[in-house]
Amino acid sequence: MAYEGSTHNVELSPAFIETLQSDFKSLSSESKKKYPQVKEACEEAINKLKSTQSSPQTSIYYVVNQIIYPLSQGCETKDVKLIRLCLQIMQKLITHQLVDQKGALYITDTLWALMELGIEEVKILQTVTLLLTTNTVVHGETLARTLVLCFRLHFAKNSTTINTAGATVRQLVYLVFERVVSEHEQFSKAENLPQRIPINFEDLKVPSGNPPKGLPPCAGDAFLLFQDLVQLVNADQPFWLIGMTEMTRTFGLELLESVLTQFSLVFYKNVEFSFLLKERVCALVIKLFSPNIKYRSNVPSSIQQATPFEKPYFPISMRLLRVVSVLIQKYHSLLVTECEIFLSLIVKFLDPDKPTWQRSLALEVLHKMTIQPELLNSFCECYDLNVHTTSIFQDIVNSLGAYVQSLFVSPQLQMGAGIPVVQGQPPVYLGGLPAGPGVSPQPGFLLRGVWLPIVATFPTGQTKSTYLEMLDKIEPPIVPDGYGISVAYACLMEIIRSLQITINPQHLPEEPVVPKKENSKELNCQLINSSWCGLLAALSPLVDASTEESVSENVLKAIQTYTSLCGMLDLHTPRDAFITAICKSSLPPHYALTVLNAVTSGVNLRQAHRDSQDINLPMVVQYGETEYRQQVVAVGTPLPTSSIPAGTQQGPVMLTAKNLQSMRALLSLAHCHGGILGTSWHLVLTTLQHLVWILGLKPSTGGSLKAGRPTADTNAVITSSVMDNLPVLSTMLSKLFESSQYLDDVALHHLISALCKLSQEAMELAYSNREPSLFAVAKLLETGLVNMSRIEVLWRPLTNHLLEVCHHPHIRMRGWGVEAITYLVKSALHYNHAIPLRENQKLQTLLLGPLYELSSVPHGDVRQKQLECVLQILHTNGETLSHGWPLVLGIIGAVNDQHGENLIRIAFQCLQLVITDFLPVMPWRCLPLCVDTVSKFGSQTQELNISLTAVGLMWNISDYFHQNQGKLSQASNEDNTVLPDFPGTLNMPSFDKLWMCLYARLGDLCVDSRPAVRKSAGQTLFSTISAHGSLLKQSTWQVLLWQVLFPLLDKVRSLSNSASSEKVDAGGNILIHHTRNTAQKQWAETQVLTLSGVARVFNTKRQLLQALGDFPRAWSILLEFIENAALSKNNEVSIAALKSFQEILFLNKNQNGDNKISCDDKDIWVVAWKIWVKIGTEITVPLIEQETQEDFYIPSQTFLTALVQIFPNVFQHVKITFTLEDLKQLGAVLLNAVGIPVFGETPYIISTSSDITLTPLHDGVLHVMELLQKEALLKNNSKMIPEIFTLLLSFSKFTCSPPTCSKVENKHNKMADWVTMNYVPFGEKAISMVVKLYEKTAENPEVITTNILKDIIVTLHTPLALKYNCVSNSIWKLAANSLLTVLKVGLKVARGHGNQFATMWNELYNTLNDFLFPTTCAPGEKGLDEMVSDEATDCQIIDLLRTEVLPYSKNIPKDFIMQVVILLNKGSIHSATNVKTDGDIELTLREEFAKTCFETLLQFSLIDGANNGLLTSSDDKNNGVAGHLAVTSLLHRFQEVLKKYIEDEKLSGKCPLPRYRLSEISFVLKALTTLIVSMKKATTVKEDNKAWEQLINLYPYLVECTTTSSTQVSRPLREALLQFCDLLQPPHNRNNNVIKIPDSLI
Repeated sequence: MAYEGSTHNVELSPAFIETLQSDFKSLSSESKKKYPQVKEACEEAINKLKSTQSSPQTSIYYVVNQIIYPLSQGCETKDVKLIRLCLQIMQKLITHQLVDQKGALYITDTLWALMELGIEEVKILQTVTLLLTTNTVVHGETLARTLVLCFRLHFAKNSTTINTAGATVRQLVYLVFERVVSEHEQFSKAENLPQRIPINFEDLKVPSGNPPKGLPPCAGDAFLLFQDLVQLVNADQPFWLIGMTEMTRTFGLELLESVLTQFSLVFYKNVEFSFLLKERVCALVIKLFSPNIKYRSNVPSSIQQATPFEKPYFPISMRLLRVVSVLIQKYHSLLVTECEIFLSLIVKFLDPDKPTWQRSLALEVLHKMTIQPELLNSFCECYDLNVHTTSIFQDIVNSLGAYVQSLFVSPQLQMGAGIPVVQGQPPVYLGGLPAGPGVSPQPGFLLRGVWLPIVATFPTGQTKSTYLEMLDKIEPPIVPDGYGISVAYACLMEIIRSLQITINPQHLPEEPVVPKKENSKELNCQLINSSWCGLLAALSPLVDASTEESVSENVLKAIQTYTSLCGMLDLHTPRDAFITAICKSSLPPHYALTVLNAVTSGVNLRQAHRDSQDINLPMVVQYGETEYRQQVVAVGTPLPTSSIPAGTQQGPVMLTAKNLQSMRALLSLAHCHGGILGTSWHLVLTTLQHLVWILGLKPSTGGSLKAGRPTADTNAVITSSVMDNLPVLSTMLSKLFESSQYLDDVALHHLISALCKLSQEAMELAYSNREPSLFAVAKLLETGLVNMSRIEVLWRPLTNHLLEVCHHPHIRMRGWGVEAITYLVKSALHYNHAIPLRENQKLQTLLLGPLYELSSVPHGDVRQKQLECVLQILHTNGETLSHGWPLVLGIIGAVNDQHGENLIRIAFQCLQLVITDFLPVMPWRCLPLCVDTVSKFGSQTQELNISLTAVGLMWNISDYFHQNQGKLSQASNEDNTVLPDFPGTLNMPSFDKLWMCLYARLGDLCVDSRPAVRKSAGQTLFSTISAHGSLLKQSTWQVLLWQVLFPLLDKVRSLSNSASSEKVDAGGNILIHHTRNTAQKQWAETQVLTLSGVARVFNTKRQLLQALGDFPRAWSILLEFIENAALSKNNEVSIAALKSFQEILFLNKNQNGDNKISCDDKDIWVVAWKIWVKIGTEITVPLIEQETQEDFYIPSQTFLTALVQIFPNVFQHVKITFTLEDLKQLGAVLLNAVGIPVFGETPYIISTSSDITLTPLHDGVLHVMELLQKEALLKNNSKMIPEIFTLLLSFSKFTCSPPTCSKVENKHNKMADWVTMNYVPFGEKAISMVVKLYEKTAENPEVITTNILKDIIVTLHTPLALKYNCVSNSIWKLAANSLLTVLKVGLKVARGHGNQFATMWNELYNTLNDFLFPTTCAPGEKGLDEMVSDEATDCQIIDLLRTEVLPYSKNIPKDFIMQVVILLNKGSIHSATNVKTDGDIELTLREEFAKTCFETLLQFSLIDGANNGLLTSSDDKNNGVAGHLAVTSLLHRFQEVLKKYIEDEKLSGKCPLPRYRLSEISFVLKALTTLIVSMKKATTVKEDNKAWEQLINLYPYLVECTTTSSTQVSRPLREALLQFCDLLQPPHNRNNNVIKIPDSLI
């Protein structure tokens, strides 16, 4: 094989042998004179060639190797002629491939010798080339030797040799690597490949002259060659190329570059080579980069202290960058980390402090990379996308951005010079741009006083390096000013192009689609995130600085492209930033700052606010120089914005040609890429709005913009060229919005949302009365019109906003809003939709919705346009509006009183048109709404005639229902979902529902605020029911009752209650009758009419109503209304209600024969009873509760009497079910009724002289009580009896405490006396009834259980306690007699039921005590007979106690017995101290009473008899308790009187005490005497030591009394003292106990 020496059998042709012989002969003859040894060798060679022919088996190479010897000798002679001949023969041998490895070595040695001698250098090089290119026999050390030979010749002195040798070296190096490629191909074809030896990288790390073990021969040579090239460039000794004497870095770098460029495959296929690349080449490059990085051109050399070696050297730097460029482009995947370093270094080359040529070289390298989309993609994927690596792609783009910005920073020296005069710049300026006569301005960039022309242009996707190709230059070239910006601009354009190819590849139709791995979304996003800031930083100034339209166009297009990529990837921040850049360049700088800062919060405009402190002076702004120097093509007024306070004076706004170019770019972006703008539509539209405003474009019909006429007061200037372009711009704008039809739904929503937001901002401004921009509203309209095909998608957001606009107070703003809505609605109704509008209910509703919503706008101008639109629709589309009628009617019906007469008239015209023309074609479903709408006009108050006409239209509709009942019944049965629901009835026919709608609305009009309408509607309602009621089903009558008539009654009732009582001013000369001169009185008329109307319906439709299941309920409700009316404060209403009550009851009674009624009769009467109770209760309760209020109502006695007189009739029917609860309710009513004072009713004022007469009301009440009493006794209804008692007792109390109403008395105090007197006979009658009833029912268990006796006592307590204070003596006398009567019966019962009467005894005691010992004196005018009579009554009470209580002490509680004893005790010695007259005349004591008491006491305390159970019963534990109590009590009382008497007598001195005091003490002494006598006789007392001790204790007091001078006292004192004589001897009792007598008595 080739690498074994390629010694395949080559035959020497005879002809060639002869040629060789001939050549050797020539050589022989040439050398025979001077060099005989050469001649001999040649002859020998000739002989050998001859022998070859005769013996063909001899190896050719053997022969050839022998014949080379004379050639070597010939070369050693240094004879040029000979050497040439020798070299020619060598070349022939080589050409015929007759040289093997050995021969090649001989030839090489020969050539080496010649090289060292410097002879025939060019021929040597030719021979070497032939030797290596003819075949592959030369390798290994021989190859190295040949290569060294060539290298050494490259450094000869002859320039021809140098150049030839250089070319040869390049060719041979190329050849060495070509062999590797061929070798690899042979290996890949071979079947049995030798096993590769595993690579030991440790061995590779140590460089040597031997190839790695695993490499094939050619690859090994190439490896060693490449290794030594690196060594040589690094200025180190080679290991394989031995014999090298000299080498330049530049040449070495060139060779490395060519190998790397041409043979990347070798490095990828062989790990050994890639190892070299990583370990050696990269280290070398980084080392050689060092001076370039460290050196800074703007730092003085004295500070840098750079050695000559460290200073960047252009030829090396340039070649180094070429190598780096190849490494990055070709070996990026192998050298990921290293490339990261290289790229970082290249980026640093762009720093401003680096020399210009260095920056230019770096730019050219970057340019080469930027045209390769895959490479940029790969950078981003390997670096930017990873967390732990430098964001290289971002750094590249950012460095370009920084570079571009750095170019526009004026040098310090030229800061004050305005525009710097740079070398080579033409001196003539036109508008700030360099130009000559007849020469168009040179393209370039002018910004901040820096002018940079474009000096190089590049075809898209191609590079053309200038400085990287300057291989012959040694000194750094002078770089023109504009070169850097030209390349940077090209790089930026290429980056964006590459990104577009990567992210959004576009394939032409004829191109074959190459399958290619697509980027992930994450990688694409990273590409954008890494690049957007840098690109923006670079492109923004370029747009501003560009002086040539095509350049500006390119930059703007690039920005558009990039924006679209951001949008595609949903990267909103970069997208918005780039859009901001276009927007910024569309407006003057100072103006853009104001406008866009307000819009974009997240995007930095990269402009400092200090640049625009004075908005009115754009010429002063440094940043604005560019614009100032450009041609101003339009001057306009600024659009007010929220960022500028109202009232701020703003100067005119100047637009340049570039502003308009940017505007076109913005339009193009929005037009082509609207789908990705999303939220940034707002920014785009804001900018367009400002431009449109400045250019003076105004909205016209349909939303398109037209140039408006400039007003005289503005300083607007628009050049003719722009003026001609305005229609084009307007068309572009319209096309932009027309293209919205191609946006998807989401994008369309973004557009509409942005327009709405813009419009919202305009509205906010308009609130402060600044002229608003109507751009957004106009464009919303335009957008809506072009998207009719998918109207459902945008209709709601679009129209919702326009509705907001319609609410705006600014008249032009809302005018355009309503114009837009009405235009859209009309257009949408005319549009030929996919599903015809007539059949599409949802769409009809959707389209008419906004028109309907306009009804909520308060502005009359808007409403007028709305109604005009409705009229147009009715005329043009009335037939198709099958489903839209509800909305049309809704719009008409939405007009109300607030809108004024004019709007109401227009709306009513619409309604009349609908009812006259469209009622027959209107779907029946809309008829209820029709009725409602007519009803609304009936209830409007602006125009009475319209209301009355509307009621007339109700008649029309009812006639239509009546005439079309068949059609309507049939149609409405199909679907009744639209009809209102009438709860409570199942399956109501839809036709009936229609009628119900009509009746319900008429019912509403019956409660109108105007009496005329109420009356008209009421008559219409009841007449319609009468005329057409027969069409209704029976079940519908139920609804009519419950949902029309009863609610009507309810409303009338509530409105009557709230009506004003102030007089109505009729105006003019119209007189109003006094019964109708207040709203309240007018409502009273309505109330009477409606109640009677409903009653009439009950009357006329009686049979029908009774058949309904809930007739009793209806009856109840009707009665409730009657009840409510009866409770009215208006006499007319209340008495009319009672009449209705009587009338209905009477009617019902007459029809009792009907079986259908009789079953419900009981329930009906129960309801009647309940209503009666409610009327009775509620007519009086408010009076009692609201006594403190000014406004209260006193029902008339006529009313109350009538009410009470109704009861017996009701009671006849309910007595069977009359319960105790009912009785209580009745009681409450009666009690309240009699408690109401009489006021102003002459027949009821009764003089005091006729105080025994009862009023009709009281008579009625007592009649009711008798009825109840009779019923209770008849049916033996025991439970009711206690309640009857309670009620009668309540009436009884009126004798002493008649019911009072303080307010009434205060107002009408003249009547207080007779009102009070009036109750006495009523109360007395009640007391008599109580006594009679008790006599009959005392034994009744219920009476016993409920303690009626106690209640009677409590009730009688009051008059008894008052006694002489009673209004009339007859009261307390009746009370006393009643008490005696009741007790005679009751005490017997009480003794038999001890427990149940426990609480009564104490009350009885209190009553007796308060009566017998009153706190008040008898009046002075009382005669003696009366006093005696009164005392006799007192004695009767004591007699009752003597006969009914004390004898039965064992059955009576001990406490009561004690209380009785205390009473008797008190009565027995009661003095008349407090019974005095004013004149202090002494009156007789109640001596008879005292005597009776004392006798009773003695009788029951000291009688010692077997028959006295009180004392002697051996069974009773408290045996003799009454006696003991009596004795002790008497003795104690005696002691008190004696003590008091002694004290008073001492104080009185010689003046005698009053007679009654002497009488009292005399009585006490007599009583004491009697007591002592009795005690001696009574056996039980004898044993009571305590009693005796008490008696003995009295002795000293008696002795004290002896000083008295009164015979009235001394006689009984003597008698008493005599009785003590027996006590001087102690008496003996049965137990021989001795009573000890105190020493004081002995």
